Amino acid sequence: MITREEVWRMDSAALADLISRGHAIDLGALRGPYRGVSLGLGELVERVTWKTFVKRFWLDEATGEVVGHNERLEQTGLDGPIVEKRDRAGRVVSFGPFVVRPLPADGTPFRCRAGLLLDYGGRHPVWHPLARLRDPIVALNEGSADLLLGASYLDVGASVKTPSFFTLERVER
Repeated sequence: MITREEVWRMDSAALADLISRGHAIDLGALRGPYRGVSLGLGELVERVTWKTFVKRFWLDEATGEVVGHNERLEQTGLDGPIVEKRDRAGRVVSFGPFVVRPLPADGTPFRCRAGLLLDYGGRHPVWHPLARLRDPIVALNEGSADLLLGASYLDVGASVKTPSFFTLERVER
């Protein structure tokens, strides 16, 4: 079994290899919050944005699709408590809604053979900056949706890789 710490120590080439060899994810098991850890963006970008975040998944009863969004966190460290950022009204600050879809038949630029795709275009109008963002995600340990690896690319007619990778670890709450 691969651990999150092993993944966090990998460089971009090793992460790209790992995501290409990842395992399928049971869509029915993909529910609830996952602690995310950004990888590959560099310390400067992470200081301006974030290192940790939450991706939350749920079943949209109206459409029957698994959907989700991202939530901002107070940056308490990789093993620190999960403390959601809240707006002035006390609501969790969320952004980047997405729809979970099968991987595209023509593949992804990360050569994933298994897994799922987080399609931000499914919840944003075409003019929105996030509408072209796609995140393939794979299970790192076969048969388990507890530790996932994702990457980001832009679908602009051609697929353009970004340097962004991330782990997602199921949070029991």
